[in-house]
Amino acid sequence: MKHLAVFSFNQKKLRGRFLLEVKCECIEREEEMKMEIEEVGNCEAQPLPLLSLNHVSLLCRSVWESMRFYEDVLGFVPIKRPSSFNFTGAWFYNYGIGIHLIENPHLDEFDTCANEFRPINPKDNHISFQCTDVELVKKRLEERGMRYVTAVVEEGGAKVDQVFFHDPDGYMIELCNCQNIPIIPISSCSLKPRGHSFKKTAPYKCGFMENVMMESLSTDMINFSF
Repeated sequence: MKHLAVFSFNQKKLRGRFLLEVKCECIEREEEMKMEIEEVGNCEAQPLPLLSLNHVSLLCRSVWESMRFYEDVLGFVPIKRPSSFNFTGAWFYNYGIGIHLIENPHLDEFDTCANEFRPINPKDNHISFQCTDVELVKKRLEERGMRYVTAVVEEGGAKVDQVFFHDPDGYMIELCNCQNIPIIPISSCSLKPRGHSFKKTAPYKCGFMENVMMESLSTDMINFSF
């Protein structure tokens, strides 16, 4: 009986140790999963230290033809390029964004085609600009004999009118009143307003940031959609 009692005691002891080890392992796994979730949702550590969109660089067949388009149609202003550049191109700036053109006469080798042969598809890669009057945009494009297509986005009672057309090299341009749809973050990460230095740029909470960006959208923001 004594041996049986000792055996029973040792068995209970081993079982208790096993359950304790299993429990500890479960706790460790829960902590690991919690850390993984925290790392995925860590808004401060993950992003690169960005300020704002600086410019979009585009290859073009004829820099002079593209210059006329971005200056006369979209209202960009030519600015000085670095004198060290030994290739043909042009720089433009307006609306808080730069356009850099680089001439490549062999552009047909790339994944773009001439304006007159490319269908206007709103789901293509494109650059989108805010505008103040969509109807005036359509009128001006018609006066220039430029093809365009329109689209409408409706969300929560808000309506956005969009106009899509091509530049001389077939790159898609969108003009819209996209400020009609509010910017509502879908994560807990705070947003940063566009700033001129990292010291002046502090993270804002989502609700406050939405109001700030809505106030500035109508004048200075470029929006990438689709």
